[in-house]
Amino acid sequence: MLKKLKRISLTSMAGLCLLGSLWSCSAMNIDNAGPVKAQQPGPQAETRGLPAGLLAAQTRGIAGPHAPVLDDDMDLEPDLSEGPLTPGQTGTLLEPEVTAPVPPAPQLTEEQRRILAQQSGLEFDLDLFDSQEVERYFAYFTGPARETFARWLKRAETHLPHVRQTLLNHGLPQDLAMLPFAESGYNCNAYSWAGAGGMWQFMPATGRKFGLTVDWWIDERRDPRLSTEAAARYLAFLNDMFGDWHLALAAYNAGEGKISRALEVTNAEDFLDLVSQNDRLNRKMRLKPETQHYVPKFIAITKIFQNLEALGFEPVRWDAAPSLETVLVPGGTDLLALAKSGGMNWEEFHQLNPAFRRQVSPPDRKVAVSIPRAKAQPMLAYLQNPNVLPHAGFIAHTVRKGDTLRSLSKRYGVPQEVIRQINDVNSGTLQAGECVMLPQSGTGEKVPEKALASKTRKIASDRANYVVRKADTAWTISKRFKISVKTLVAANGLSSSKAIKPGMRLSIPDASEQSAQKTRVQAAKAREQVTRYTVRQGDTIYSLSRRFGVTADALKAWNKIKGTDLRAGESLKVYAQ
Repeated sequence: MLKKLKRISLTSMAGLCLLGSLWSCSAMNIDNAGPVKAQQPGPQAETRGLPAGLLAAQTRGIAGPHAPVLDDDMDLEPDLSEGPLTPGQTGTLLEPEVTAPVPPAPQLTEEQRRILAQQSGLEFDLDLFDSQEVERYFAYFTGPARETFARWLKRAETHLPHVRQTLLNHGLPQDLAMLPFAESGYNCNAYSWAGAGGMWQFMPATGRKFGLTVDWWIDERRDPRLSTEAAARYLAFLNDMFGDWHLALAAYNAGEGKISRALEVTNAEDFLDLVSQNDRLNRKMRLKPETQHYVPKFIAITKIFQNLEALGFEPVRWDAAPSLETVLVPGGTDLLALAKSGGMNWEEFHQLNPAFRRQVSPPDRKVAVSIPRAKAQPMLAYLQNPNVLPHAGFIAHTVRKGDTLRSLSKRYGVPQEVIRQINDVNSGTLQAGECVMLPQSGTGEKVPEKALASKTRKIASDRANYVVRKADTAWTISKRFKISVKTLVAANGLSSSKAIKPGMRLSIPDASEQSAQKTRVQAAKAREQVTRYTVRQGDTIYSLSRRFGVTADALKAWNKIKGTDLRAGESLKVYAQ
């Protein structure tokens, strides 16, 4: 009864705190949080290795860490299903197993039922309940999605020790370490369709609210340590608010505002009671299936993790985390050159520092960088004297007649304000012959736009659920189906809204939940990022084309190979088909 009274009182408080309280992971738009300590602007004296423009920009302080152009969330999480990677967009879509709907009723073995009925393993202390949904997810991750779950376990090994310690420091149940499995499969670079990012799947505003820097240069939602600290504070807040971990987890998924209002209307006793009364809520307040199944899914993952060896999984290695040092680097540090000073390529460096969205650090602040202890000496030496290596993280563009800030911004995907800041440009005029430095993005290579658009258009035509009428425009169609024009155009592989013509068959992504799900799955299959492959002794064009399921001609074209000879050690790119 006390818990119920606590929830009711807190629910009422939630209504009063609309002006200043923390709101949902999916809907919060208030941004008052400043950058964390590691991201505070550094002393301006530490400017070695900066291009002249960077040095001048830092000295003049053109833009702070929250310059308007750098906080444009439109650039942070572009819809990964509907177009090629944009500069700086280095993430991947959530794997389909993360967002899978509740599986069909399983046929569990006696051993599986025995495991479901017990608690063992690590010090997990949430009060677990059983339900049909728990059994279904348990069977799913130990059956059809078994290989995926095993891959998640391997991916989590480097993060689990720190996550457990952080939860312990905050006095939180250690089984909350299972939450990133349910959220992202422990993928630091994962983005959802709604724009949530990182292994804890923070929305940009929520991340900022809990101390994470999210801007054009850096996305700390992808930093496993900083995001875990933010998640611990958010989970503690939710548990204090609801006094019930199952409701707190549901709020983590749907937002505390939605769960508070649902409790107020239904007067539910707990999570199961709330789900059973879901039909009483109006359509806007009703919990989505994802939220209804979120807690059972979490519990199923927890029980699997408690019994890995009994279920035939490899045990987790708790000593797999790499030995790293954290150092502060000055603004405008060439991160690619720093990586090369330690004998690392960008992919290796970025794996240790996934928060960086560019190959250059923000010019207006010092930032923390993780480097391997074994490579610390040469990397620290580079930071002391960055002029020993040429710039690697910048693109040097020689201005031609007709070049403008706007044209360079569009060509290289760098905001005009960033170009101004780095190159000390006070006006929009550029002089022919001068050199403009542009930071390279942290992304890999992009899928060819024409090929991708063609695939997307074909898929859209195949799944079309609307025929354009004579008086239709992109705006009227998007308004009718409550989607954005950008989403409509991108989902149908069109170059612009003007490409929509009467009689054209379109796919409306959000016309129904079933259609939306189909759109997501098919578009994800159509859009795969480039894979890098290092040639081994004995490899041939023919053998590699068979291995990756592509044609020999395509493989040669992607890599500009004229003959058939390959050299062991050379790197090839392969676009998944």
